[in-house]
Amino acid sequence: MGAVVKIQEHSRERLPVTETGGFRRGFMFVLSSPSGAGKTTLSRRLLQQDNGIRMSVSATTRAPRDGEIDGKDYSFITQDAFDALIEQRAFIEHATVFNHSYGTPATFVEESLTAGIDVLFDIDWQGTKQLSDHCREDLVSVFILPPSMQELEQRLRGRGKDDDDVVRFRMQRASNEISHWREYDYVVVNRDLEETLASITSILHAERLRRLRQSSLDHFVESLFAQSRQIGYD
Repeated sequence: MGAVVKIQEHSRERLPVTETGGFRRGFMFVLSSPSGAGKTTLSRRLLQQDNGIRMSVSATTRAPRDGEIDGKDYSFITQDAFDALIEQRAFIEHATVFNHSYGTPATFVEESLTAGIDVLFDIDWQGTKQLSDHCREDLVSVFILPPSMQELEQRLRGRGKDDDDVVRFRMQRASNEISHWREYDYVVVNRDLEETLASITSILHAERLRRLRQSSLDHFVESLFAQSRQIGYD
């Protein structure tokens, strides 16, 4: 039997998401940043305020943290099960982060995009590159920068979750992660959480209005021409 990834069910109802009243294909919306720069908080806030986007539920080999629910926050599986899913080509992207494996099930993503629902990814540059290499037309990526390295370190220490060795490791890794900022469509400096959230929300709304994403536009524009002819303005 193949490895099983547990994901809680979501509504698959197609959503009217264009200004013309038609439907569009969803897209993958990636937020990346070094640890402590705010992407997890921003992701949570974005999901709370927008019902047209859902979180990608990754499979991971790390242990659950306090309050995390299997199938909602992550699908927690063994390394053997994870490796089996790689062999089955079940992931749209996968990477190793802080010595743990993470991967996104392809079926969940494709079903969401087909239903006109955007999928939010909280992944690093490795996963983002894989998405870009395989499905660039469905991808919008945002890299979040800290206002300074000193501020980043203060945020990491202020969380109170990591000892000095872990903070030092995360800070060392941050420089490597930041070096990939040019690979992203948009870059936002998180000086203020509310302002950064507003910027990310604006990006999301603008990308939904891209002409090529709105498959019903041809029909809508033709209906305008027909109305013009009916009232005598050929």
